[in-house]
Amino acid sequence: MTGGFAGVDNRLVVHEDGGWSVRSRSGSTRTGRMGAAELAELRAALQDPAYARVPDRPEGTPVHDGFEYAVTYDDRLVVAGDRDRPAALQRVFDALPEGGPPTSP
Repeated sequence: MTGGFAGVDNRLVVHEDGGWSVRSRSGSTRTGRMGAAELAELRAALQDPAYARVPDRPEGTPVHDGFEYAVTYDDRLVVAGDRDRPAALQRVFDALPEGGPPTSP
């Protein structure tokens, strides 16, 4: 996830076993582990046929000083901006650890 007025550049990685890490542009790292139910919810969101129909790239005009999100799952990359959050993509964001994409610098 990149963007914003502060130049945020964070990377959230969720591993198959539920372990996750967030690395910020400054180099700080936070880690954790999703519970079985949380991980199942994330998998269900990513495997939902509605998510397969989410466009790979934003279709609208970018939001100035907005964020750009990149989600990679099963060799598919979906890039979205603040205006490009179809319900299926929002479901994925809602299932991520710590309440969604990390937007703090």
